[in-house]
Amino acid sequence: MGYSMPTANSETMVRRARKLRHAMTDGERLFWSELREFRRLYGLHVRRQAPIGHYVADFAIHERKLIIEVDGEQHFTDEGLKRDNLRDDWLAGRGYRVLRFTTGDVADNLGGCIEEILAALGLMEDTLTPNPSPQGGGGSACVPLAGDGRPSGGGQ
Repeated sequence: MGYSMPTANSETMVRRARKLRHAMTDGERLFWSELREFRRLYGLHVRRQAPIGHYVADFAIHERKLIIEVDGEQHFTDEGLKRDNLRDDWLAGRGYRVLRFTTGDVADNLGGCIEEILAALGLMEDTLTPNPSPQGGGGSACVPLAGDGRPSGGGQ
């Protein structure tokens, strides 16, 4: 399945992305250890610290127009939320969906976060508990964040 690059990237943004690849957070490194297997397992190329226009996404699956962000505490300030909303709107205007996870979610429930990504990609089979409950272990405790930086559904 072919795709074209979404935007031309300036040399400055490419250099910035390279620098960020060498300075990944613990949460990003943990996520990357799983996401880089998506090519082998699902035929999807996940790029880390991918420049898109004047932004650098933590992870991008260009052919599915999906951005995955791992948000630390700086994202939960008023200014951080405002920046993230502007960025998400810009990306949405180019057809991208953005999934945001907290570093705590990634550290505490990496498998649940991966399940959320697979579900967003339409790759998650509904083979979990028919009526998931926290007591029965069904469902996922990792909840993607809404545009305002708060969990988009029930959960943490």
